[in-house]
Amino acid sequence: MPHTVVAEIVRSGFIEGRHRGSVVALAADGSVDWAVGDADAPILPRSCNKPLQALAMVELGLDLPPDLLALACASHSGEAFHLDGVRRILAGAGLTETSLQTPLDWPYDEAEKEAVLRSGGERSRIAMNCSGKHAAMLATCVLRGWSTDDYLSPDHPLQQAIVRTFEESTGEPIAVLAVDGCGAPLLSTSLTGLARALRGLAVAESGPRRQITEAIRTHPTWVSGTRRDEAALLQAVPGAIGKLGAEASYVVALADGRAVALTIEDGADRARPIVMVAALRRLGIENEVLDRIGTHPLLGGGMPVGEIRAVL
Repeated sequence: MPHTVVAEIVRSGFIEGRHRGSVVALAADGSVDWAVGDADAPILPRSCNKPLQALAMVELGLDLPPDLLALACASHSGEAFHLDGVRRILAGAGLTETSLQTPLDWPYDEAEKEAVLRSGGERSRIAMNCSGKHAAMLATCVLRGWSTDDYLSPDHPLQQAIVRTFEESTGEPIAVLAVDGCGAPLLSTSLTGLARALRGLAVAESGPRRQITEAIRTHPTWVSGTRRDEAALLQAVPGAIGKLGAEASYVVALADGRAVALTIEDGADRARPIVMVAALRRLGIENEVLDRIGTHPLLGGGMPVGEIRAVL
């Protein structure tokens, strides 16, 4: 099935636009509970893959405290504690920021970006939201005695190990190997495979999967930022783990084994939390924080005149 309408843009009672996408929800036993659109076609989950990349690194022996392990899974906001955490990962491996191969970038968070601009600062590799993942990749290479100058090459033993862990976790072969925005290899899977993989983390009782899960559960702001809807959702739903990705991809897994994965076809990030909250409501998850996250008013003359609403 193709992508379908998952959100409507409603102004003054008139539907002026629509967002198409696909959503899949897994039951507690891991079977597909329901889906809309195409849950089985390959997608590029972007940063939704980060917990699985971190899982491979832990399986290779990377040993980080929970806050820094959460940062290895992060698309961080570039807040001071995030940048200090990246430096801690690098220092533990005897490295500095100069080893990072992330592109030069501003902090993800607009307030942090403005602070850098006001201080006369410039784009930096450490401010790029994937620097925690890259620092963990470098630390893993040092631990294993692998080269660090080519750690982003698909042929590097680190990236080959990530491929193996990724395929095992999703239960699917990789159909597309692309390059992510940070320069790292980007592995495809379906929404069903993505949900399956995060569910596997959420229900793990021990081992590396449990380590990743506990890191995300106990340090949700290290996975994203203090002002992000992603962290607010994880804090509002006990036991939940999750990760957003560019182009409006998103996956959340609950402690009881249920999971939701989605993608918005046009990459509109404004629709992402609204559709996820609607999916969680369909699973019976309700609270005031989700009500806030799942609301996007449209303004006219500075006053609310409509909304973006989910269609699930």
